Amino acid sequence: MSITRRTLLVGAGAGAVGLLLAACTPEPQPAPTRTKTPGPRPTAPSAVPAPAGWLRSTWATDPYSFGSISYLPVGADPGERERLAEPVLDRVFFAGEAVDTANPGTVIGAVDAARRAALALIASAGDTERIAVVGAGAAGVIAARMLADAGHDVTVFEARERLGGRIRSEVDDEQWPIPPQLGAWLLGGDELTALGDRLVDIGDRTLTLDAPTARTADGEAPAVDGTAVAQAVQSAESQASDLPIIDALIASGADPEDPALAASLGWMAAMTGADPARASSWYPPAFPADAVHGVIGDLDAFLNEHLDGLDVTTASPVVRIAYDDRGVSLRLGTGEALSYDRVIVTAPLGVLQKQGIEFAPALPFSHRGAISALASGFVETVWMRFDEAFWTTEATIWHVVGGDAVIRTWLNLQPFTGEPVLVGLVGGPEAEQFADLSERDATIAARASLVFFAEPPEDEG
Repeated sequence: MSITRRTLLVGAGAGAVGLLLAACTPEPQPAPTRTKTPGPRPTAPSAVPAPAGWLRSTWATDPYSFGSISYLPVGADPGERERLAEPVLDRVFFAGEAVDTANPGTVIGAVDAARRAALALIASAGDTERIAVVGAGAAGVIAARMLADAGHDVTVFEARERLGGRIRSEVDDEQWPIPPQLGAWLLGGDELTALGDRLVDIGDRTLTLDAPTARTADGEAPAVDGTAVAQAVQSAESQASDLPIIDALIASGADPEDPALAASLGWMAAMTGADPARASSWYPPAFPADAVHGVIGDLDAFLNEHLDGLDVTTASPVVRIAYDDRGVSLRLGTGEALSYDRVIVTAPLGVLQKQGIEFAPALPFSHRGAISALASGFVETVWMRFDEAFWTTEATIWHVVGGDAVIRTWLNLQPFTGEPVLVGLVGGPEAEQFADLSERDATIAARASLVFFAEPPEDEG
C-alpha cells in the first residue's frame, strides 16, 4: 500500500473544501482580562472522580462525516436506499451502509453494499480500467480490494489523514488496556458472524456484554426493554399514514416522558443513531438486543491489510465529480483534477446531504430525492479510564433511568480488561448536542451521567 499526503491549498476549485474546513476551524478567542467576572459554569459531581484517561468521538461535527448512521424518517421507505444504489451512466456507483436494505446502519451493510457496487462496476467495465474509490472506510476498502483483484488500476482517495473512515481505533498501550474504539465496533450476534465471513477473521478478538442493569436515583430499576416500542410500532402499522415513533408511542397510550421508556429510547438511539421524534414507525430501526459484542484490537490495521499494494491517497478530499458516458473527472481539495473511467463513492450520507461533493451534472432526481429523504443519525462514544472503580456492580451494560443524564448507556469493561474502563454511548439529538460541547463540559456531562452508579460515601460518624 502506498500512501501519499496532499496539502490542502487555497486556490481555484477549493471553495467547497474551504467551507468544510471552516466548520472545524475554531474562531479566535478574545484575550482574557486581568480580573475575570465569575459566571455560572457546570460543575462535576464529587461522587464521580475525574477520569485518568479520556477520549471521545465527534462524528456529528466532523466535516467528512456529518453523522454516523442512516435511518428512515417518517415518509421514507427502503426504496430510497435502492434508488441511491443505482449506477449513474454506469460511471458513478454508490456504496456504504446508507444504500443497503438488508443491514443498513451497520458495517455489514457497508461491506455488502460495497461488494454489490464492485460487482456491478466489474460487469460494466472493460478488461482493465482506471477506477477511483472515494473513501477508505469499510465500504471503500472492500470495493477497492475487489476491483484490484479483478485486474483494474485502483486509486483510493481518503479525505482524512488516516484510513478507516467511521471505524477508528486509538492504539495507546501506555494509557489504555485495549485500544479505544471511537467508531463502529459493537455488533449483534448475527453481525459478528457475518463480519468474520465477509471482512476479516476476527477470531477471539471480541468481548461479549450481556449483563445489563438499570439504575435510578433510588437504586436498581427493572431492565430496559423494547416492549412499549414494539407495541407502538405494531399498532402504527394499521394507521393511514406513517408516524414518528414518539407519536406512535403516544397513540398507543405510552408516555415517552416515563423514565423507563425514556431510557429504552436512549438505548435504541445509542445503538442506531435514530431520533425517535423523526424515525419512521412503519420502517423503524431495530431495537437493540440485551447482549452486544465488541470487536477489539486495532481495527484500522485490519482494514489496512486489504489495501496492500493499492494506491491510497490520504488528506485528499474529493470536492467535485464530473461525469459523462465517457468517464469521470475528480477534483480534489488542492484544485487538482484527475481522470478515471469510473468511480465508486462511499462518502457518508451526511456529506452527500451537506453537498460536500459537487456532482456535474447534478445527480438524477431519483438519487437527489433519495439523499434528501434519508436521515443521517448521530452516535457518539466516550471512553473513560479511572484510577480506581467508584462502582461495585459487575454488570457490563448500564442504563441510566430518570434524572437529566446526557449519556444514558454505559458499558463496563472492567470484567474484561481488569482496569476501571467505562464506555459511554449517546445517540440521536443528544449525541449531536454532546459533540458540540467543549472537552471540559463534555467531561463534566459524562461524570454527571454516572452519579447513579457511584457508591455513596461512608458515614464518618
